Amino acid sequence: MSGKKTETARRKYDDEFKRDVLKMISGGRSVQDVSNSLGLNTGMVHRWRGEQNQADVTSKSLAEGHGPEVSRGDHELVKARLREVEQERDILKKALGIFSRGI
Repeated sequence: MSGKKTETARRKYDDEFKRDVLKMISGGRSVQDVSNSLGLNTGMVHRWRGEQNQADVTSKSLAEGHGPEVSRGDHELVKARLREVEQERDILKKALGIFSRGI
């Protein structure tokens, strides 16, 4: 073997094309049939379908009000913790500067 790799351009597909492919599948055609007719890899089409299913579940969950809820008290706790972590970060930055000088 010569060990040479031929570079192939990676094709990009826009969201509209992906939606059209998924409509064909939901219309009753098999993934294999759609993939072969459009010259696509079947694994890629399966991945698109999985991504669409995940997006559907997430949007349904948010629409039903199952998203994250933060009370005012929790919000204040998060802000206080953020300030504390920022102070720790600043102290560590100063310490790093001191130790990196090579006393």
